[in-house]
Amino acid sequence: MKHVLLPTDFSENSYNAIKYALQLLSEEECTFHLLNTYTPILYDNEYLVYSATQPTLTEIYKNNSLRGLNRILKRIKKNFPNEKHEFKRISSFNMLSDEIKEQVKEKEIDLVVMGTKGATNADEILLGTHTVHAIKKTKCPLLAIPAHFGYRPPKEILFPSDYETDLPPLLEILQEIAARNASNIHILHVYFGPSLSEEQEKRKKALGEFFKDQGHHFYSIADKSVPQAIYDFQEDNEVDLLVMINNKHSFFENLLFRPVVNEIGFHIKTPFLVIPSGKKR
Repeated sequence: MKHVLLPTDFSENSYNAIKYALQLLSEEECTFHLLNTYTPILYDNEYLVYSATQPTLTEIYKNNSLRGLNRILKRIKKNFPNEKHEFKRISSFNMLSDEIKEQVKEKEIDLVVMGTKGATNADEILLGTHTVHAIKKTKCPLLAIPAHFGYRPPKEILFPSDYETDLPPLLEILQEIAARNASNIHILHVYFGPSLSEEQEKRKKALGEFFKDQGHHFYSIADKSVPQAIYDFQEDNEVDLLVMINNKHSFFENLLFRPVVNEIGFHIKTPFLVIPSGKKR
C-alpha cells in the first residue's frame, strides 16, 4: 500500500492537487495523509493574558485546522468515493516544509502531492516558496500540480537528464506511472560542445534498460539553456508530466532555485515530478 502526503491550505489550488492525486492513483491501494499546518506567530493583546475560560490563539488555529480538514475529507468522499483509498488527518503547529520532512520520515511517505501557483513575476522563484522549500527538504518524490490544471492521464512524459548521476532507487515511481498509463517517456539531453563522456554513455544506456518495458525516446539538443529546451519541447509536443531528478550537482538546482527569466517565459504548465537522487528516505 502506498502512503501519500497531501498538504492543504484549504484553497482551491490545493484541492485541485488533491483531485489530481486521487485520480492518478485511483487503481492503487493508498493511505492519503491530509496535512494542514498553522503558525499563529502574532498574538493579539487579549491573548497575552492567560484565561482558563478562553481558548488561546493556538487552540483557535488548531480547531480551525481540524474543521478545515474535516470539510476537505467530506468533499473528497462525496466526489471521489473509492474503496481502495483510506484517509488520515494531520493538523500541526509547524512550518510546512519542516512538517512535510517529518511526516515523510515518520509515516514512510512514498509521494507528496501539492499545488503550486508558480511564479508571477521576475522576483519570484520558479515554483513558489512553499514548493521549493518542500523540494529541498523532502527525501521522497514530490509532485507539484499547477493551479487550474485539470487531470489527464500522463501519456506523454518529458524527462530531461544530463546523465550525470546514476539511476536513483526512487526512479521506480516514474516506471510505475509509465507502466500504469502506457506512457511514452521523452528523455531530453541538453549539451554544450563536447559529446557524451564514457560515464554519460553508460548512464544513458542504463536508462534505456530501465525503461525497456515502456515506450521511450532519446533526444539531444545543443546550445540551448535547459529551461529554453524544455519550453521549446513543450511548445512542439504534447506533454502531460515533467519529471526531473533532484541532483544537487547538476543543472536541476540552477534551474529550480534561480529567479525566473521572463524572456524565456519558463513557467510550469504541467504537473512536475521531482525525484530525489539519494536513497529512499
